[in-house]
Amino acid sequence: MESNNSRKKLIRKLRKHQHTVSKETGVTCSENPTRNLAICNTGQINGLTEETIVEHFQKYGPLDRILLIPGKSCAFLSYKDISSASAAFEVVNGNLNIAQDGKPIFLSFVEAFPEIPEEKVWGRHPPGLTIIECFVSEEEEAKLLSLCQFEDGGNMKHRQVKHYGYEFRYDINNVDKDKPLKEGIPQECDFLWGRLPFDFRPDQLTINRYKPGQGIPSHIDTHSAFEDPILSLSLNSDVVMEFKKDETICVLLPRRSLLVMSGESRYEWTHGIVPRTYDFYNNQEGCCSFKRGIRVSFTFRKVRKGGCDCKYKLQCDSHNTKIKSDLLAHKLENQHVHGVYEEIAPHFSETRHTPWPNVLNFVQKLPMGAVLLDVGCGNGKYFGHNSHIVELGTDRSFKLNDLCKDLGFEVFTGNCLNLPLKDSSADAVISIAVIHHLSTPERRLKALKEIARVLRVGGEALIYVWAKQQIKNDEKSTYMKQDRKTRKKEVVGSVTTEEVCVGEGVTLPVHTNRANFAHSDVLVPWKLKGEEKSRTFLRFYHVFEEGELEKLCKKIENVSIVKSYYDQGNYCVEFVKK
Repeated sequence: MESNNSRKKLIRKLRKHQHTVSKETGVTCSENPTRNLAICNTGQINGLTEETIVEHFQKYGPLDRILLIPGKSCAFLSYKDISSASAAFEVVNGNLNIAQDGKPIFLSFVEAFPEIPEEKVWGRHPPGLTIIECFVSEEEEAKLLSLCQFEDGGNMKHRQVKHYGYEFRYDINNVDKDKPLKEGIPQECDFLWGRLPFDFRPDQLTINRYKPGQGIPSHIDTHSAFEDPILSLSLNSDVVMEFKKDETICVLLPRRSLLVMSGESRYEWTHGIVPRTYDFYNNQEGCCSFKRGIRVSFTFRKVRKGGCDCKYKLQCDSHNTKIKSDLLAHKLENQHVHGVYEEIAPHFSETRHTPWPNVLNFVQKLPMGAVLLDVGCGNGKYFGHNSHIVELGTDRSFKLNDLCKDLGFEVFTGNCLNLPLKDSSADAVISIAVIHHLSTPERRLKALKEIARVLRVGGEALIYVWAKQQIKNDEKSTYMKQDRKTRKKEVVGSVTTEEVCVGEGVTLPVHTNRANFAHSDVLVPWKLKGEEKSRTFLRFYHVFEEGELEKLCKKIENVSIVKSYYDQGNYCVEFVKK
């Protein structure tokens, strides 16, 4: 009796899930066995992956196709024959606990897959991509693998890595061209160049060692860092690499094959390897799968001398986005800085309530009676932490100043380029996340000089600006960690898909939020919530390279840098007036 009740309960659940799948995807569920199965109650939106499907379903027979639908809690798979699908259905249905929260999955036979565009494409390559199979023999592979001694190399979070010729710095996605490594590309690699169908002699080599389950996030190698092409030799294991632009193209890289990325595939398509232990790919025979082994890649590149002059401007870090005229700079900052903050002031203030510890320490150590000036004080979050000092703030935003006044803080409206204060009128100055909103080097330097002017001799200033490098020592900044999608992923760089003309023929890329920066001058989206229809505003930022803020401060004659450091995605300089 209990068995009958359990059976009826299972059937009721299955009917419910079948109805949902049919309604959402348009498929017809079948009482009779077919080659096609629907996983009715879990899918990509619940964290289901192709790897999991292969792991649990390939044991019942050769798989022909797998389909995960973005944003749906169902998935589909097909076998080459009905008997395999029937065997899987009998064993798995209601018994395999891989649905959300460890619940069992429910299966249904379906007559056909839903008619939706495939998320991933097989059987072709991005423009400019070439795969040369069997580029090295097994004996040559063994010889190259003997070079992989990682004791004096580095360890990334998801793989082991070693560099020759030049070190590739993942914090800046570039190489230090003025600091070549003592150890050049090993002579054991020289036999490779004569086999190439084109003239190429690299001077930089990165060897990556991937264990099964490890991968590398999608990225585009920095344009200004390396010339075209980029070569990658796959050793010891096959792997599937994904290339993304307007679509995702999956490419099988066989063991001992050479990948050549040139032209559009090098400059405009991201490439990456999904971290998983199984790979699968579609060919004329259907869906094939294999278990990954330890894979070693030899990536050969030639360091570029000077900037890049490619035609793929949107992804090019050398593309001229420089603001040349002061008139355009004034217009840009009015529209994409001052105007934006007036619109978003209340929402912005809600997100700015916790002081940075190092800034707080700077404020709290000031002696009794000291006058502190906060240039770009925002909502005044650095006020009220030292009751023994005099606090004065200035900001360009009228609405942010009103918020400060409501809290009882002494603030006035002003522009950091022309502070309406006498010389030597402040004992200490802080300017947190302000200078990076100025659009030319000259204006950024002028603002720093104004800070130095109003500072008394012996007084100290603390400056914070956004860093272009949002990953330092393999750690993501607070800014990047706020994205739940990337919180647990290794992020190499962002991919820009939009640009905006700001005048005088200058276009600026729109940054992908919560990602590493690919460009120095960018427009960063701010989504204004709390309305019936949320709006997006674009704020201008000049994100600083390492050492750039220090160089600017050193141009001020009467100041001396006390210390400089990196703090959670910001470059920071503390200087004293002499």
